[in-house]
Amino acid sequence: MSDQQDDKDLIQIRFDVPELFNGWRLDHFIHAKIPRLSRSRIQRMIRAQLELGGNRWRVSQRVKTGEQYLLLRPAPEEPDVPRTFSIIENDDYLMAIDKPAGLPVHATARYHKNTLTAVLREHFLDQRVPTLAHRIDRETSGLMVLCLDQQAGIGMKRAFELRKVKKRYLAIVEGSPDDEGVIEYAIGPCETSGIRVRRAIDENGKPASTRYRVLERKGAYSLVEAFPQSGRQHQIRVHLSAIGCPIVGDKLYGPDPALMLEYLETGWSDALAERLRLPRHALHASDVYFRHPITQQDVHYHCPLSTDLREFWQNESTECLS
Repeated sequence: MSDQQDDKDLIQIRFDVPELFNGWRLDHFIHAKIPRLSRSRIQRMIRAQLELGGNRWRVSQRVKTGEQYLLLRPAPEEPDVPRTFSIIENDDYLMAIDKPAGLPVHATARYHKNTLTAVLREHFLDQRVPTLAHRIDRETSGLMVLCLDQQAGIGMKRAFELRKVKKRYLAIVEGSPDDEGVIEYAIGPCETSGIRVRRAIDENGKPASTRYRVLERKGAYSLVEAFPQSGRQHQIRVHLSAIGCPIVGDKLYGPDPALMLEYLETGWSDALAERLRLPRHALHASDVYFRHPITQQDVHYHCPLSTDLREFWQNESTECLS
């Protein structure tokens, strides 16, 4: 890695070469993977790899089946995100908040200052900063439980680890799933994707189970409630996609995983809006049920469906009926 470039300033995108592309020129291969980019731009990216601390590549070199290419790109300037949250309920030990969609929970390669943990440090500047009992994805809106006391924090984290916290999510999905069901597919890394965070159904992965029920249907969409029985990364998104009903707006598990690469390149665009309908995936953390770690009372926190998803369901989804 060069002196000018730090790991945290780079995005890494991995491409595995399937048999279909054996013998292709490198620039043609990457262009097939990211078709929205011009070939001249891809050629510039290839030539810049050595400067970024990567491999020395030639744009005309031939790729072979089974090879893997790790494309390095400078991370873009940290995007603006919603930096406010509302408190739903709190006592001396716990606090339930409504996290807005778009606000990451922890720092990543792309987000450093614009995270929930950073916002909490600013908000509770002269007080004890609450700790997080769990996490949800950046684009997921809704309920999160924070701990205001060390003992409560230990108790809540243990309750989540032991699956003693019942969680309910709301999702707007494409298609029409069965009225209710249980999805049981093991989940592991997606070895065929160039995106490291993507998960996939994998018989050698970790067991995962999601119970769901359809609450309402409108044209091409369904509103479902989902209860994860396990806690795998992206579990609800992976499972709903696996039964042919991906969550609306999901760039990773929706109609085409390459849309995530396009989004990283272009940002939100009219072309993406036409294919995804929403600039974020339509998943909302709605409820949690657990026994209070200090008082031992039964607790139920509820967070109503976010405004953007409620408006989409009430308004835009009706277009399918005309």
